[in-house]
Amino acid sequence: MAPRYKQFEPKWFSGKIPANSYRSIFKWGDPNKIKAPRESLYQLIRDQFGLSDDTFKDYSENLGLDEVKYNLPGNLSPAQIAHFQELVGRDFVRTDDYARLSVAYGKTMYDIMRLRHQKVENVPDAVLYPDTKEQIEKIVEYCAAEKIPLYVYGGGSSVTCGVECVRGGISLDLRLRFNKVVSFNEIDQTITVEAGMSGPKLEETLNNAQTKFGAKRAYTCGHFPQSFEYSSVGGWAVTHSSGQNSTYYGDIQDIVKGQDYATPVGNISTDRYPSKATGPDIDQIMMGSEGTFGVLTHVTLKIFRHMPKTIKRFSYMFKDWETAQSAAREIIQSEGGHPSVFRLSDPEETSIMLHNYGVMDSPLKLLFSSKGFKINEMCLYLGFTNGEAGFSRNCAKNVHRIAKRYGGIWLSGIVTKSWEHGRFSDPDLRDTLQDFGIVMDTMECTVNWSNMSQVHRDVRAFVKSRPNTVCMTHMSHVYPQGANLYFIFITREHDPEEFKRFHAGILDAIQKSGAAMSHHHGIGKLFGPWLEGSIGRNEHAIYRALKKHFDPDNIMNPGGTLGFDLEEKDKRFLK
Repeated sequence: MAPRYKQFEPKWFSGKIPANSYRSIFKWGDPNKIKAPRESLYQLIRDQFGLSDDTFKDYSENLGLDEVKYNLPGNLSPAQIAHFQELVGRDFVRTDDYARLSVAYGKTMYDIMRLRHQKVENVPDAVLYPDTKEQIEKIVEYCAAEKIPLYVYGGGSSVTCGVECVRGGISLDLRLRFNKVVSFNEIDQTITVEAGMSGPKLEETLNNAQTKFGAKRAYTCGHFPQSFEYSSVGGWAVTHSSGQNSTYYGDIQDIVKGQDYATPVGNISTDRYPSKATGPDIDQIMMGSEGTFGVLTHVTLKIFRHMPKTIKRFSYMFKDWETAQSAAREIIQSEGGHPSVFRLSDPEETSIMLHNYGVMDSPLKLLFSSKGFKINEMCLYLGFTNGEAGFSRNCAKNVHRIAKRYGGIWLSGIVTKSWEHGRFSDPDLRDTLQDFGIVMDTMECTVNWSNMSQVHRDVRAFVKSRPNTVCMTHMSHVYPQGANLYFIFITREHDPEEFKRFHAGILDAIQKSGAAMSHHHGIGKLFGPWLEGSIGRNEHAIYRALKKHFDPDNIMNPGGTLGFDLEEKDKRFLK
């Protein structure tokens, strides 16, 4: 919870969440952890929407505490259920309402709003909890023979409706049993794990490699998406994930060194070599396929030396967005080493962050005023370095030299530490605010430096066309040629279908602007209609050819994922 308020404190929900409730499914993160905004952030949001404290005296939305119940009978035959029970064990095949719904929706606000309204549309007929790679291979083989749709649930943090079981069938929940280390190789500096392993379990395993494997030192995966605590290694690979430290460690496609898949036409296993010239890279073909070609079973990742003591944290304030962009571009293009975390917020996000992290309650507020830096114009840049001590130190010095040249005010590493403290738990705020009809969701895209300002301006213009809507933006994955733009929008909405229309308008604006439709969230079913229009018909035909090869009967994650099996009228061509 937030610190106690000095003035009015809203009726933030803080009760126990029933284990079999809708809220236990749609809530982000730990069911026992409730997060409310700081008082200054609450007041800013209240005033942004022209509300009074009275609005926050009681809930306007369903809290989702009811027991999960619905009437959607399954379509699997008793013989098919019995066969799955024989494959994975009777106790690891479930057909009850709660189990089926628990793997059906992800964490986009459209999913959450439907669950609050108890609008259950697409669930699997059964949920399976496999234990081994061999079990999954037999499941895929059987589903191919029986033409049973097959979906996979890793961590459940999808914000693209990527896991939704549109055609029924079965869903493989990998969290329970398919999350083990397969092998650890310190000589090659790699680890192979089952696809259901969570981010925290992988990191804990590597940090304790000396104890667990007799290794010479501790290691890290280097991959920390905001969904880190509630996402799986397999999910990272199949959605082209990026971690918040990607500027140093790389995106997931840089980290994955080998994969095994069970597909309807047979099993696929790639080698584990660091580089090769043996035709198109099968690892790259399979990554980003989002379960439409097969089920990812084993993943080999390169690992890095864990050296937390060498981290150098920093934060700076720049006078305006254009100056901040120029400084960021110079930092990444200067050949002075890449910081690990590299986050630059636009003016609106900077204002929100200053309130959320308590900066506006500190003496820094007076410093900004004395330097002529204005709220809603200045931009916060924060980050830290990783690597060998000398490299890390020199990289931080290079950042400082460039930031100073562009007029940046040094804010020390304290702001960065505040951000680190909440970087994985900030999404918890979504549930707390939505209890009062205030919804928060995200969208992101990839831009070049040369069109960054235009994309930022065009997408924000659409979002801000909705009255009283907050649109925060930052870049958090940065390259010499460009970066991502990550939009966080906050608005008032009660109707999930109206929200979906607003969400679609943002996707329209991104495609019209010429940016890539997604940097690291993937495409799923929610973004699927825009993919062909974004990458091109001939280019999308390559995906369709691969789909036809691996999955000729369209049983793997069907229902619009990656723009497959869509009617022509449902596709969006807007460039």
